[in-house]
Amino acid sequence: MSELNNDTLLRSLLREPVDYTPVWMMRQAGRYLPEYRETRAQAGSFMDLCRNPELACEVTIQPLERFPLDAAILFSDILTIPDAMGLGLYFAEGEGPHFEHPVRSEADVERVHVPDPEDELGYVMDAVRVIRRELAGRVPLIGFSGSPWTLATYMIEGGTTKHFALSKAMMFDRPDLMHALLGKVADAVTQYLNAQIAAGAQVAMVFDTWGGVLTPGDYREFSLRYLERIVEGLTREADGRRVPVVLFSKGAGQWLDRMAETGCDALGVDWTTDLSDARRLVQDKVALQGNLDPCTLYASPARIEREVGRVLASYGAGNGHVFNLGHGIHPDTNPDHAAAMVEAVHTLSRPYHATA
Repeated sequence: MSELNNDTLLRSLLREPVDYTPVWMMRQAGRYLPEYRETRAQAGSFMDLCRNPELACEVTIQPLERFPLDAAILFSDILTIPDAMGLGLYFAEGEGPHFEHPVRSEADVERVHVPDPEDELGYVMDAVRVIRRELAGRVPLIGFSGSPWTLATYMIEGGTTKHFALSKAMMFDRPDLMHALLGKVADAVTQYLNAQIAAGAQVAMVFDTWGGVLTPGDYREFSLRYLERIVEGLTREADGRRVPVVLFSKGAGQWLDRMAETGCDALGVDWTTDLSDARRLVQDKVALQGNLDPCTLYASPARIEREVGRVLASYGAGNGHVFNLGHGIHPDTNPDHAAAMVEAVHTLSRPYHATA
């Protein structure tokens, strides 16, 4: 493995001194880039792209060729784990992901197995290895997974949902069954992320996209406890360096203090919580990542620069901030506007890291 030429992200996630605030974007490899659309067309389908390590590497690195980002994130999908569990993932045009075999009964939960990451998800590990080789130490590589709660909602609903009716019905009527499913998924996520780290991922991130749809008590019981279980089971050192762990629960800003107690190194923050409030909640125990509203990138470059300045000022001086969007970049975003954001972060953040 090559030495890192730019380790600013890793140092920020560990709250170590840096010269500027590092920046990357959730979904930075994706449909807003014309070169991504060309590669996806070449692959044939989204999942064919995910399953081709060379093409997955190509789209992972594409945004780095456009923008001076401080990290690459593995191109994959959070639903690879349920797919490997035998649920039959497919994507309908304009409708998002679907599963042929949703999990809705005790027999369904018993049928679900924890997949071998190097066997049933080997294409992901191959992609990690190819990406690390091609990055050649340029920037760190982030590996990721969905959270147990978020993955379970897709597995139970059979796809996307607005109301989480089937998932919450199981949670309320059969909490034992929901816990059995979440336990299997947590084991799968832990093994999956550890395999990514072994293959070369230098940061592990867990996306709890739907944690915010739960009540505080249900969040602690059905999401947070499994996030903590994953953190406890993760490999925390590789290549002679600590592997930072980042947790992101969308819509869960009010629970950041509890999340900071899981043993993670950093927390993602969406745009509905000011970073100043988030920093007070976590008391600088962990780094914070975020949190520009993705829709800001529809605005003019001048307004984008002002909003970047506002986010930086909200976090304030000191270490432990990784700039990001509060969620994924929208597919119809102008790439030039993303470039304006990255430039503004690198320029405007330096005074916050100046030493006396």
